[in-house]
Amino acid sequence: MLKLTLFDLDHTLIPIDSDHAWGEFTTRIGWTDADEFKRRNDAFYAQYQAGTLDIHEYIRFTTEPVRQRGPGAAAEAQARFMREVVGPAITPQARALVEQHRQAGAQIVIVTATNEFVTRPIAHSFGVDELIAVELARGPGGWYTGEIAGTPSFREGKVARVGEWLGRRGLGWADVEVSFYSDSPNDLPLLEKAHHPVATNPSDELRAIAQQRGWRILDLFKETS
Repeated sequence: MLKLTLFDLDHTLIPIDSDHAWGEFTTRIGWTDADEFKRRNDAFYAQYQAGTLDIHEYIRFTTEPVRQRGPGAAAEAQARFMREVVGPAITPQARALVEQHRQAGAQIVIVTATNEFVTRPIAHSFGVDELIAVELARGPGGWYTGEIAGTPSFREGKVARVGEWLGRRGLGWADVEVSFYSDSPNDLPLLEKAHHPVATNPSDELRAIAQQRGWRILDLFKETS
């Protein structure tokens, strides 16, 4: 039986929300109006925390600066974001946790509700090639349209997308022993599916649920944001 270790990303492996941080970064480099973007970005983040986020509406909003600037400028900004924001936020404890499962022979997959543009470089920085993220649709010119391709990896969608990932490899849920690390009650559908759910840096709500159900609780780091 394949050992499959799944990690949520934001506030689980890194002590920031990468999508929210990317929005703040694009404002800092002058791509968006500071007041208006912050107002909308903070509102979406509050909806996410409350479990009421319209993921399609959010993706249109969050990818707008990238779509307007084009591939070249987007790639440069992405690399700068990794250097200035994400890289310094990655802790030795998080790297060690991933490596622990890798050394134990597990297949590592990062499963996140943040889009692939923001998260692919972060996954690579952990040495993880397998990423399940919100996939962005591309138009005739090959650039992002603002829409989502396929099922968004959000709430129940994470279970569906992991199932699709398994299916492409000729596997089903019965063929794998799943560990899943997450901080958020939005991930309850996949936590409940896992053999070994780990509430990692959990929100108060998820901590209470984990205590009630006897799930392992891991405080990997003190959050900085």
